Amino acid sequence: MSIRQLRRHAVSQSLFRPAALKDALARLGFVQADPIRAPACAQDLILRHRVKNYRAGELERRYPSLDIEEDYLYAYGFVARPLYRLLHPRGTGALSALERKIIAAVRDSGELHPGQAAARFGHNRITNAWGGQSRRTTDALERLHHRGLLRVVRRQGGTRIYAPAGHQGKPEPAGERCRKLILAAAAILAPAPRKSFQSAIAPRLRWILPSIRARELLDGMIGSGELQSRAVDGIEYVWPSGKINDEEPPRRVRLLAPFDPLVWDRRRFEHLWGWAYRFEAYTPPAKRLRGYYAMPLLWGDDIIGWANAAVRGGRLECETGFAGKRPAGKDFHRELEAEFDAMKAFLSLP
Repeated sequence: MSIRQLRRHAVSQSLFRPAALKDALARLGFVQADPIRAPACAQDLILRHRVKNYRAGELERRYPSLDIEEDYLYAYGFVARPLYRLLHPRGTGALSALERKIIAAVRDSGELHPGQAAARFGHNRITNAWGGQSRRTTDALERLHHRGLLRVVRRQGGTRIYAPAGHQGKPEPAGERCRKLILAAAAILAPAPRKSFQSAIAPRLRWILPSIRARELLDGMIGSGELQSRAVDGIEYVWPSGKINDEEPPRRVRLLAPFDPLVWDRRRFEHLWGWAYRFEAYTPPAKRLRGYYAMPLLWGDDIIGWANAAVRGGRLECETGFAGKRPAGKDFHRELEAEFDAMKAFLSLP
């Protein structure tokens, strides 16, 4: 197997034919979320390539009517309901006094805004898991959500509004849930370097079954044929059992979100496309190489550069950069302009 075959398979598996929003979410299973809007949120930039006539903000507007939840898979995002059922229950520790009070408050009111929780139970702050400061009540809401006792029912100005979690029914055995989660994550990220895939999914599996050994479970699934494995240039790749798609993708230009499944794994990115891509939004401006929110630029099956896009004065401005030489010829120029026009439509710009 060659790098070119891996690239083609990765592109064809991830960038499937655009479908209706519900169908695309069901096929993806998971869409990573990020609040930065440059020029739109990551979840919208991911979906615009996979949903017909998608517009920025559509996922948030339609969220209450979609069969999805907010939760973690290999990152935080929007999870299809069947996959969400595999993620819960998790966590068996006793609830704190504050958590019990918040649960009661949510049940009484039907839904709860973090600001309402703070007004009722105090504005005390604590150091959160990221090392920053957050309200004690907000931290409690997030822990209850993580445990599956609350769900995000909608967002208000980007803020999560919580409601009681519905009854999910009797869960499957923990081991079976872990196996199915691996298959789901592998389908989203495939073909994935085993080392990075195992590191990404192992902590989530331990939420479900603390004693699990991800390496042993992967070995068993490869041995049974549920997963396939092959080394290319000394890097072991895994993907769900099935034929490798070696067809050449359409000669199109696509600007991808920094968290798009196709580029999520930086180890794979560098191996398949031959240059190092980094997300630089949190890098000091003077040290940035490509820009605040540089989006990888896909041309056919090759990621050849990046673009920074911004809306200023109601107009879309895009600056491109290339890892090597800019492609010559009218085809690339035409497709690049078509992608800029598609981005304008997605952002509802003239």
